[in-house]
Amino acid sequence: MRVLGVDPGLTRCGVGVVDGRVGGALRAVSVGVIRTPAADDVAHRLLAIERALAEAIATHRPDVVAIERVFSQNNVSTVMGTAQASGVAMVVAARHGLPVVLHTPSEVKAAVTGNGRADKAQVTAMVTRILGLVEAPRPADAADALALAICHVWRGTSVSRLDDALAAASRPSGPMRTAAEPIRSRIPGAARTNPRFPERKPR
Repeated sequence: MRVLGVDPGLTRCGVGVVDGRVGGALRAVSVGVIRTPAADDVAHRLLAIERALAEAIATHRPDVVAIERVFSQNNVSTVMGTAQASGVAMVVAARHGLPVVLHTPSEVKAAVTGNGRADKAQVTAMVTRILGLVEAPRPADAADALALAICHVWRGTSVSRLDDALAAASRPSGPMRTAAEPIRSRIPGAARTNPRFPERKPR
């Protein structure tokens, strides 16, 4: 599975691509940060992010896009920019026919470090170790994007397999039987007209 992780942000939008599967080794394919000048118009900044993400998808052809779920912060302007960038990422993925998954920061931290309250330094250190990188990805937005991709490989695929197993278990294994059939079987003459109840031969 190839996952494109996106750590949304208006000034810095982290993008990381990871190959891997549950129980197997993970490999970093690409990592970087999309930057937009704060002095530019917001619409043009979002357009720049859209174009860069579309190029990343066209280049790396991921199977799924994992995006950090936006949560409330004290700084309203910051969370607004993050939400706008997140929306752009979802639109780009949908336009390319890719599934989108959202992971909370605590889910990502727990998956990568084992601690849902880990700080950015701990996340960066574990991402570097898990992927066997020569040096830590910088800035933190880049490491967070890789962490999102790792989180989905380890947690998202397991959840998908569980959902598939539950769906398979809920499917009927044999032909469907209507509620009226037991009633018809007790009606005189029903056995002679219903192929499920063949007519008895006289002894």
